Parts: sequence; structure tokens; C-alpha cells
Amino acid sequence: MGSGCSSLSFPHPFPPQILTTTTTNTTKTLNFTPPFSLPSNRREPVMTMSHSSSLANGAVGSDGPKEDQKRTVTEELLGKMTADALVWSALHGLVVGDRRVPRSGTVPGVGLVHAPFALLPMTFPRSHWSQARELAPIFNELVDRVSLDGKFLQDSLSRTKKVDAFTGRLLDIHSKMLEIKKTEDIRLGLFRSDYMLDNETNLLFQIELNTIASSFPGLSCLVSELHRNLLDHYGKDLGLDSREVPGNTAVSQFAEALAKAWGEYGNSSAVVLVVVQPEERNMYDQYSLSTIFPVQYFSTNIRRTLAEVDAEGQMLSNGTLLVGDQAVAVIYFRAGYTPNDYPSESEWAARFMIEKSSAIKCPSISYHLAGTKKIQQELAKPDILERFLDSEEDVAKVRKCFAGLWSLDNYEGVKAAMEKPELFVLKPQREGGGNNIYGDDVRETLARLQEKGSEELAAYILMQRIFPTASRSYLMREGICHQENAISELGVYGAYLRNRDKVIMNQECGYLMRTKVSSSDEGGVAAGFAVLDSIYLT
Repeated sequence: MGSGCSSLSFPHPFPPQILTTTTTNTTKTLNFTPPFSLPSNRREPVMTMSHSSSLANGAVGSDGPKEDQKRTVTEELLGKMTADALVWSALHGLVVGDRRVPRSGTVPGVGLVHAPFALLPMTFPRSHWSQARELAPIFNELVDRVSLDGKFLQDSLSRTKKVDAFTGRLLDIHSKMLEIKKTEDIRLGLFRSDYMLDNETNLLFQIELNTIASSFPGLSCLVSELHRNLLDHYGKDLGLDSREVPGNTAVSQFAEALAKAWGEYGNSSAVVLVVVQPEERNMYDQYSLSTIFPVQYFSTNIRRTLAEVDAEGQMLSNGTLLVGDQAVAVIYFRAGYTPNDYPSESEWAARFMIEKSSAIKCPSISYHLAGTKKIQQELAKPDILERFLDSEEDVAKVRKCFAGLWSLDNYEGVKAAMEKPELFVLKPQREGGGNNIYGDDVRETLARLQEKGSEELAAYILMQRIFPTASRSYLMREGICHQENAISELGVYGAYLRNRDKVIMNQECGYLMRTKVSSSDEGGVAAGFAVLDSIYLT
């Protein structure tokens, strides 16, 4: 939910293992350490050479590389690829605002820097790729079904509300909509389900389901294009085929979903309202989506903060939302998922007015709540999925991707986490990266929460920690190429549009691959922990 939509601030997580991009007269071969396995306590990701840059160096599976796949990445070749990638990024808009430049988050075109990205795509098994894509329409339908059960949402989050003020305010709005019997006949969701591939079990586990402000549909497509371009030019040198990088149409499919929703609203003079943060260094990802509207769909979009919506907005007696003098057909949230987006009552007033209006919300308050971590944990309980999904086959597919999830009322789960905290992640109801708790901090936090009493425990859920395979990767940040041990997280986008009983759109919509240094616990690009990546199918 919302990961990557906050102001882009990139702290430097990398140790000083910098690979310069300058070539020398003497070509040097980069030396890679051999693969190794870690002890069975699984305190760190298992290290293998599974990145496509590692494939290029001959490490292809346990049986070793095929003879025609043995390639050497020289310093000279690395320098050429790095330079070409930086030029391509500048020419094609793979950029963000530079946090060191004061107006880079408010004035388009000021203080640009390339978005952090991996130089080569990350390998990913074709079977798990197909599994993740197949799950997208099932999760789309699941969110819609859950959103319609107001009692389930209220009951599941009732204890969280008492100790988490932000969730409480969202629930208050939801409760008021239930009281006035407000229904959303036209429902639009642009989701992203995030997964990691566990090395020990070889299973794909869901990390979270984002139902608000699913970021990077634009930049993720550009990274896929960049990697295909690099492999078109250097694939023979690397022993890699650009055709194994899947096409990525997230931005065009998201735009199509928004445009179809606009059409369902039935007012050709109404606009799409994009709700943004006051400072948004990821604005170019957003613009890559919104600029498609007038070109392909002949609709207009406007950008406003929640405070501006409160100042300029009004709701007519028929439910129409006006911002200025423009009727709004669709509200697309790229903000509003974190308490930081509500610094005053003005923002909450805007959210309430939006929710009460007849405009199509992406997402509605019920879709927003359906994506909370607590609901994720509730859905993992026995017999809960069956309440919302009709197909036993769909239930089995969803349940297969669930990692271990526990409320902090679960004595056995908490006891296990206290004994082996390195095997668990403690998750609060917070989005945007940088909020989860790992390692010894899990034990310390649990002990502190238990001292405060049972109510405090409701603000968190406990999740099994996933240990993906780590591999050598080339990570680009601020024009410098870093060689690091890295792990990746796959996000699969989904779009869902429904008008009463008619499902207009329910499909998988491309992907986001994020790669981070394996020593980093968090994985948000916008929070500064990861880089954008793409997939190389194996």
C-alpha cells in the first residue's frame, strides 16, 4: 500500500564497494566470490549467483553453466553498459526529483536525477512468474468481496483502532459511510501484490497487498525497456537474450482502467483528479500515467493535494464533487496512505468529502481498509477465504502463497518470535517503507508491548520472515555502479473495475521488480532502500 509514493529520499545503504565506470587500457575481469550456503538457522539470505549478471559469469543453476553461456563481464564492458544506461534513462524519463535540490519535488523539470535501478535484470523462475500473474485477478476479486463486508472490516480492525489513531480515523469515515448506507456502484481498484521467493521451500510467498497508491507503474515499464535495450546491444557479450525480459504494460493498463472508469461515470466534461503529496519527487512516474489520458482517452486530469481539495472542493446536493469549477469523475489516490499525509483536519475533511461524493474513488475507503496488514492476517485464518471466494481452486491458490501470519494474541507465535526473532518480521499498520521491525528489535518490541498491555499488541501483526536467494547485482544510484549481494521482491499489478453486477475489467497488469542489498531489511524504493529492476525468466 503506497510504497514508493512518499517524497523520494534516498539514504545511502551501500557499503563503499564502488565499481567505477571508467575503462582502462588494461581490461580487468571482475572477480566473483563462489556461492555458499549459510547455517540452517537462516539468519541471512542464502547466497548464490542467480542474478542475470551472475548468469553472464557462468553461474547457471546447480549443474553449472552451459558452455555457450560462459561469459566474462569486463570492466570495459561494464563501463559501456553503465554509460549507455544513464544516457537512456535521461532520454526516456527514467528519472526522479533529486532530494538535494530544494524545488525538485514541487516544480517539474527541476533537479532531475536518474531513478535508482539495477543494471541488469534479476533472474526469476518462469513457473513462479506464471503463478504470481495467475493470482492477480483472484486477489482483485478478493479485495472487492472483502470491501463489501463492512462488519468484517470493522470487527477485524476494532482493536487496532484503539491503539492506532490513523487506522481509527479511516475506520470512522468507513463507519459513517455505513451509517448513511453509502454504496459504491462503480468500484475501481489499482492494486499490487508483492511476493518473495523463499530459498528453502522454493515457494512464492505474499509479502503484502497494496490497495492504495500502488507506485511505479510508469518507471517499472521503463526499467523493463532499458534492460531489453541493453541486452539487445550487449546480449551476445553477456550470453543473455532480451526476449527473456517480459514486456511490461503496467502504465498503459492502469491508464486504460482509469479511462474506463471515467467513461462509466458518464460525464464527458468531468475530470480525473490525482491526489498527490505537497512535495512529490516521484512525480514523473505519476505523469507517465496521467499524460496518457488526453492523448488516448480524451479526458482531462488535474493534480491536487488533500489540503487543496478541501480548499477548492465542494459537494453538490446530487453528490457531484467539484474542485474549482470542474466536476470530478474519478479520484486516483497517489497520497493519503500514511499519517504524514494528514497533518491537519483539512486533509481529513477532504478525504471525508471525497468518500461521501458520487465520484469513483481509486480506492474507496473500504478498498483501502481491505489492504491493511491486519486484514491480510485475518484472511490467513482457517475458513475465512471461503467466505469471500467461491472457487475451491482459487482458495487453494491464494492460501498456498500465504506466509505464516499471526496476531499478537497468539501465544505460540509470540513465544516463537521471542525465542528466534530472526525468523520473524513485526509489522505495524504503516505503509511506505521503513516501518517494519526485524532481528533483535522484534524481541525488544514484543517485550515492551507486553508490558504496556494487550491493547498495544493490536497495533502489530507478526509475519514469518522470508529468506530469498541472494546474488551479485549491479545497482545504479546517482551515476555510480555498486556491486552488491542483493535480493529481490516481485510486485504484480492488478486492475479491477466493476459497475454494479458487471465486471468490466479484472486482469493482471504488469509488474514491478525491486532489488535491495541483502543486508537491508526494508525494500521500498522511495524510502531509499531498494532500486528498480526487471525480470529475466529462467
